[in-house]
Amino acid sequence: MSNVDHQHISVMLEPCLEALNLVAAGCYVDGTFGRGGHTRAVLAQLGADGRMLGFDKDPQAIATGQQLAAEDARFAIVQRSFAEMADELAQRGLLGKVDGVLLDLGVSSPQLDDASRGFSFLQDGPLDMRMNPDAGESAAQWIARADEEEIARVIYEYGEERFSRRMARAIVQRREQEPFTRTLDLAEVIKQANPAWEKGKHPATRAFQALRIHVNQELEDLERGLEAALDVLAVGGRLAVISFHSLEDRIVKHFMRKQVKGEQINLPRNLPVQVEPFKPRVKLIGKVLKASDAEVRANPRARSAVLRIAEKLR
Repeated sequence: MSNVDHQHISVMLEPCLEALNLVAAGCYVDGTFGRGGHTRAVLAQLGADGRMLGFDKDPQAIATGQQLAAEDARFAIVQRSFAEMADELAQRGLLGKVDGVLLDLGVSSPQLDDASRGFSFLQDGPLDMRMNPDAGESAAQWIARADEEEIARVIYEYGEERFSRRMARAIVQRREQEPFTRTLDLAEVIKQANPAWEKGKHPATRAFQALRIHVNQELEDLERGLEAALDVLAVGGRLAVISFHSLEDRIVKHFMRKQVKGEQINLPRNLPVQVEPFKPRVKLIGKVLKASDAEVRANPRARSAVLRIAEKLR
């Protein structure tokens, strides 16, 4: 594992601090600690009685978090998915007592920029892609065993890639001669199978996104994590979620809408059904926010960021 300290710039930092509606003695959760930019900014605004808990799967993020915890007794770090935050906070006696939860989804800059992590289609590295390299199945292992139909489905559903079938066919044909072990090798095979791609985007962008999401079960974690966040929040507590692509944002948007309006059930008009009145679990705070032009100029990775905010009701 590389020890290079790749810089990470926290996305939409000020809007996130505003979104969380910070209270000096509050309790906050950073579900995606990364390199701790958001966490440090929150801690800077908390008083002596404030506290914060960080979650991450990545061993390098955990090492950074342990360093911060040694410096600041108000903070603790846990190597678990944010999808498991309700269980962790229940063990700590904090279920329903959290004033704010922040989720900054996607991959951090250090993970993307460190070729040894296997996320990059621009730099050569082992084909891994796991947020926690010590758990689960790597991208190389999955590609070696999955059938063509499954590979095509993952690339289509999680990458929204219209040439997914061509890419899957090319991957399966090539692996019969030699297994995939390196990122640039896979990226080149995908590139050759892609007859047309968006200007300014690498032809393997969508496929690599899909593989990363699948390997790390990112969308399943997000669905579970949003439910868990509502469980841990106190009444009046805020949930702030930054997403970076339409699949994530769609899940967040639908989840928040469902908590405001309930499940939309279409029943026949004349059917005499007794329906319990729906009680909203959250209210939406403000409009959907995007990174400012100035932030995007300073940090191009912020250009696709979308921030949604909800507040828990009684």
